[in-house]
Amino acid sequence: MNQTTLISGLHRAAGGTGTHEGYMPGWANDFETEALPGALPQGLNSPQKVNYGLYAEQLSGSAFTQPGPERTWCYRIRPSVKHTHRFQKIDLPYWKSAPHVVDDVISLGQYRWDPVDPQEGLTWLTGMRTMTTAGDVNTHVGMASHVYLVTESMVDSYFYSADSELLVVPQQGKLRFATELGVIDIEPQEIAIIPRGLVYRVEVLEGPCRGFVCENYGQKFNLPDRGPIGANCLANPRDFKTPVAAFEDRDAPSEVIVKWCGQFHQTKIGHSPLDIVAWHGNYAPCKYDLKTYCPVGAILFDHPDPSIFTVLTAPSGVPGTANIDFVLFRERWLVAEDTFRPPWYHKNIMSEMMGNIYGQYDAKPQGFVPGGISLHNMMLPHGPDREAFEKATSSNLGPDKLEHTMSFMFETRFPQHLTEFAAKEAPLQDDYIDCWADLEKKFDGTAGVK
Repeated sequence: MNQTTLISGLHRAAGGTGTHEGYMPGWANDFETEALPGALPQGLNSPQKVNYGLYAEQLSGSAFTQPGPERTWCYRIRPSVKHTHRFQKIDLPYWKSAPHVVDDVISLGQYRWDPVDPQEGLTWLTGMRTMTTAGDVNTHVGMASHVYLVTESMVDSYFYSADSELLVVPQQGKLRFATELGVIDIEPQEIAIIPRGLVYRVEVLEGPCRGFVCENYGQKFNLPDRGPIGANCLANPRDFKTPVAAFEDRDAPSEVIVKWCGQFHQTKIGHSPLDIVAWHGNYAPCKYDLKTYCPVGAILFDHPDPSIFTVLTAPSGVPGTANIDFVLFRERWLVAEDTFRPPWYHKNIMSEMMGNIYGQYDAKPQGFVPGGISLHNMMLPHGPDREAFEKATSSNLGPDKLEHTMSFMFETRFPQHLTEFAAKEAPLQDDYIDCWADLEKKFDGTAGVK
């Protein structure tokens, strides 16, 4: 490996085969990377003595016998048993986990919120605001959706979740995730995936920062089965970027906070836990540029199911029914003939939490603003408002490009329950349900067939 560079207090591998600006390309590859030459053992995983006096340790993200096991071998300055001590419970009152049902909150309904404004003095942990929960964190099914509001970096403070992997979708500002396995910088129109059990610190590169988080309690996100679409388009594996090795060798009073079964626990240590000098494996964080997503769609007639825009999916035990789908609605051409082009009116078994990254969503031209959120729970009807309907039924059907738009959806098979914050503190648009009130009855039984 090439020389080491210093970033965010971490020594990071610089360059190396297959790297690009500190990242290695590919989805779920078996990567290998070292921040010091010769730190990574070759030909075996756990030699009697590791170079530089390092400890060998495995991080497992799946059962050992799962087909395609998810694991990474780490070579670190201290074993991770030195990164925890006695725990005490702490309270992060705005971060909730399922099951979480508030008696005086009605989750049945179609809801929309304006953006939540970041306040001063909020870190990644204190600025997390849970909007909905679904399933059960204790049995590893379901999810939670959050808004993050971050104005300050974590200092001598580290975190990991034993409950979930996190899918992070920035909408404003730039963040750095300094993780055990390397450094990820993300900004709007990118996403990051932070695996369950991985220790990290979050720093503000350009604030204030706001975005969305899907907390996945179930099986980890994967690329969707493409079926008859075949090998190309959608999210291409090469566009996912995994960081090269980086480590801190720093003695300083520090805290590690662990999320476990929906509760938060704090432990005190005397050093940084980000001390992995080399690693190899397929269980690692990554980032992805949403601008590289290649949508596919109808090129003759009809609007396809929104599942055609799936970027990542977390499977359930029911084939074809996701624990979570992450779906992207970005710029694209509309060319279908004799077709109502926006998403049609529907109700379905899945619950849909949507967020607007920038621009205007075609089915809701008014009110769904960047940073805003909407929720259409399972088996509740929804679809275009009157303005979108009238435009779609009367406009010229020549080729039309949707521009300056990027929204997404966290879709789950479970009902999503509102938190008290979502119902009582977040800027709820009380009149959202009225966006369909002026849809007119157009039926005329005497008009005949066109």
